[in-house]
Amino acid sequence: MQCREIIKALDELAPRAYACDWDNPGFLAGRADKEVKTILVALDATDEVIDQAIRIHADMIVTHHPLIFRALKQINDEQFISRRIVRMIQADISYFAMHTNFDIAPGCMADLASERIGLNAEAPLEITVQNENGACGIGKIGELPKTMTLEQIAQQVKMAFDLPFVTVYGSQKLIGEIRRVAISPGSGGSMVQTAIAQGAEVLITGDIGHHDGIDAVACGMAIIDAGHYGLEHIFIPFIAEYLKKTFSDQISVIQADPAFPAVVM
Repeated sequence: MQCREIIKALDELAPRAYACDWDNPGFLAGRADKEVKTILVALDATDEVIDQAIRIHADMIVTHHPLIFRALKQINDEQFISRRIVRMIQADISYFAMHTNFDIAPGCMADLASERIGLNAEAPLEITVQNENGACGIGKIGELPKTMTLEQIAQQVKMAFDLPFVTVYGSQKLIGEIRRVAISPGSGGSMVQTAIAQGAEVLITGDIGHHDGIDAVACGMAIIDAGHYGLEHIFIPFIAEYLKKTFSDQISVIQADPAFPAVVM
């Protein structure tokens, strides 16, 4: 099984045409004709992930976040991003990333996340694509099957995404009973005003700054910050299962070792 065949299958799942203009998903390093027997799936191409890939003799790494966002002017071992590229090429590991195209494509990140919390999604939180599949975009907005308290929703998010903790902006006294919910996996600071404008009573997302949080509450919307990794780690088992189903026993697919970036001490 060649690397280009794996890439073709991943592009069919989440076409790169769905990606945002600023993004850089796709085939980022390695050989397209590389024979692939083992794939490692991860959220990020960290040093630890590359260590694991080399240790298990992986032929390919597939991540959600692209290691390369901007042009690299030097490829050497003196800068952490280019050092990782050097290590992958030395180990003859091909590297592919699927980022906002996976966030937006039907059946992928936005749909998976909303399904996990039982949200009856009406539409994307922010529409970025209109095509034969209808409106697609970042996140989802809709209603829960029944009203819930802010604490109940926070507990549901922790359970649905297997998280040790979440950060909550708002209180039951200020927000009241909740039915209309927005969810935007990843970094959701830019989605706060969009969620407020669409009548969300709570936004579930990650990477919320202190002032964005308290300003949202002042506008009548709570925020549950589950962390960037916290909501997006669902990429790993989903892609691993997709590859296993697509290629059956032709390749071995391994999920990266857990790497939750923050813990309660």
